[in-house]
Amino acid sequence: MPSAFLKHPFMSQRAVAESDDDAMVGAMLAFELALAEVQEASGAVPAGVSQQMREQLERANVNVAEISEGIASGGNVAIPFVKQSRALLADELKRYWHQGATSQDVVDSALMLLLKPRLAALDNLLLRCRSAATALMETHIDTPMVGRTLMQQALPITFGVKVAHWAIGLEQTRRRLSAIELPVQFGGAVGVHSGWDNLGLEWMDALAERLGLAVPVLPWHTDRYPIHALGTAFDAVAGAAEKIALDVSLLTQTEVGEASEPSAPGMGESSSMPHKRNPVRSALIRGAARQVHGHTSVLINAAAQPLERGLGEWHAEWAPLMESALLVEGALEQVAVLLEGLEVYPEKMQRNLAATGGGIMAEPVARLLAPTLGVERAKAVSAEAAETSRQAARPYSEVLAEHPDVKGVVDPESLRNACDPALYLGSSAAQVTRAKKWLAAQ
Repeated sequence: MPSAFLKHPFMSQRAVAESDDDAMVGAMLAFELALAEVQEASGAVPAGVSQQMREQLERANVNVAEISEGIASGGNVAIPFVKQSRALLADELKRYWHQGATSQDVVDSALMLLLKPRLAALDNLLLRCRSAATALMETHIDTPMVGRTLMQQALPITFGVKVAHWAIGLEQTRRRLSAIELPVQFGGAVGVHSGWDNLGLEWMDALAERLGLAVPVLPWHTDRYPIHALGTAFDAVAGAAEKIALDVSLLTQTEVGEASEPSAPGMGESSSMPHKRNPVRSALIRGAARQVHGHTSVLINAAAQPLERGLGEWHAEWAPLMESALLVEGALEQVAVLLEGLEVYPEKMQRNLAATGGGIMAEPVARLLAPTLGVERAKAVSAEAAETSRQAARPYSEVLAEHPDVKGVVDPESLRNACDPALYLGSSAAQVTRAKKWLAAQ
């Protein structure tokens, strides 16, 4: 599969480089060496053995291709890794290698180690997005624009409150991710530390501390809540990022033109149409998010695993879990750039507010006229004037002022105010202020 062409462009390139085959080998090695160290500390391994193992294996050349080939017969990467690494040890050390562990202990713990820096990177990116969004909210707290429902013009809002919703969506996922625990895995063949009695739990706790992972209540070979929690948290971030990309791409449409993605040489160019400036960052974000959604369905459907070891369910988790992390990180890199450099056009927003000839203000006008004309007649007059305004390209307030049911009946200044989108923004500004306070709380 041409991953560099079809998969990696949606991912964080830094994350891809830091999560390759060598990184997985390094994570498995870290688990095994830490296990030998805690066993040595308890007296189950002779003094000095763990250090000798470290010296011999850290300078050895592990054959990644050979490990890869061995997966077909063993079913997972830990089996050929343990076999090859044991062969690299001096004969007197071999018996202490991988002692009390099973292949799932190695793979699950290694994946947690690989994901730990990814969660830190995601947190940093989400904080960066929060900062950029807050700046946009402050700049556009009073910038009126069309609020749209069912893809149609509805009533005025501010661009600041739109961004506030984006920011809250991302921050909610950041706080969710920050609560995620990455637990060590160590239970042995059937999850009860067979042959080691109570030492097994002591080793599990010590392993977690040594590796910087969370301590689980019990080994979780077929209790897959940690994976379910991770996968759904990644999906939530993807959804929040996709919402921003979708909104931005709709605002950048030629006929709307209220915003543009940050410009850069060659960014958004078409292969055949020189005039185009495509919202490529939004496309990459949405493409990544769609893949994460698919991966999440795999993880959710693998949550219930049989007896003491999964048969295919566990195996199905590995790629979707890691790819989700890399895709979400790639999407957030794009979101951060998008928010930091988003080009906003308030004058286009004003133009679109007037696109219906002022009809977008029919609701407040009807409310103003209702006490005098009655509810139904007020609605009819406001709609008639809006259509006349659109067809004659005249200001809505002028057309209304000349309407026989309105002329001399309603105060002209009140009528002008009712037709002004900037005076019918509801709690938009207050919502931005409230959102900023909430965002700054943690």
